[in-house]
Amino acid sequence: MLSARVLPFALCLLTPALHAQSEVALKERFEGRPVTLKLAMPGTEDGVDIYPAADKPLDYPRYASRLKNSGTAIRSGESAMVTKIKVKSSLIEFQLDGGGYGTMGDETSSNVNVSSAPKTKREQNLEGELKRETDPAKKRAIKEELDGLRRGREREDARNRATVAEAEEHKKENIRQRRVEGGSRFNLRYREGVPQSALTPEVVMLALAEYVDFGEKTSVAASPSPLNSPQAAPPAPGSRLPRKGMLLEEADALLGTPKTTSQRAEGKLKVLTRTYAMASGRVTAEFVEGVLIRYTMTSD
Repeated sequence: MLSARVLPFALCLLTPALHAQSEVALKERFEGRPVTLKLAMPGTEDGVDIYPAADKPLDYPRYASRLKNSGTAIRSGESAMVTKIKVKSSLIEFQLDGGGYGTMGDETSSNVNVSSAPKTKREQNLEGELKRETDPAKKRAIKEELDGLRRGREREDARNRATVAEAEEHKKENIRQRRVEGGSRFNLRYREGVPQSALTPEVVMLALAEYVDFGEKTSVAASPSPLNSPQAAPPAPGSRLPRKGMLLEEADALLGTPKTTSQRAEGKLKVLTRTYAMASGRVTAEFVEGVLIRYTMTSD
């Protein structure tokens, strides 16, 4: 029997081994498997942070900011393949279609460096002659020639800047395209470290149930929705409910043309409020950076 002093040390040695075994089980269950996304995924390795133990697992303003800055790699309703599961000390990485652009080796800067046109030997010599020359007429002639050479350098610098600007736009477009093609990821984060109880496929699926359709039932304590049932008849226009994480254009397509639109500031964020009329009442939806963060329904 282990003594009370030895037992904690033994458990510390055992925990990494248990995590490794659990990571293998998660890999076997998820890697190579297609899933369907319930929200748009940003085209960055930062992905979407989910805090399963928090009252609000997803920080929608931060999520919206990543969508705005990195674009959408996987749209809501699209299918993606789970390409990698990685368990770390305080998070579980759930990588999709490559895990997101910006990993090691990915070009993230669009800057193109260019140096100014150097002075020619003639210009350098004329500057020396100008300091030594005492004759006013000759000094004036030297100065005029120097001014011409400097203007020539300035024109060359302007042409170089235009070329650089064009090259940077090409790099930006290339990065944008590669972000779209680079996939994304969920990061299941635990502030006190990943508990052993979280390292089962069922718990991971439960943590992501609001954001990912795994194509099978999960033990979520909620009544079944006819919208997710393959036997359900197609809903009439304006009869479906929105969901947090939808893009603005998706909400408009779902709910129709908004009756009212307004905007206000919440700190540094601009919150767009749109009101939609439905058969059962009115939906008031709030968007940050074009992403639905919350909505309310009222009956008329």
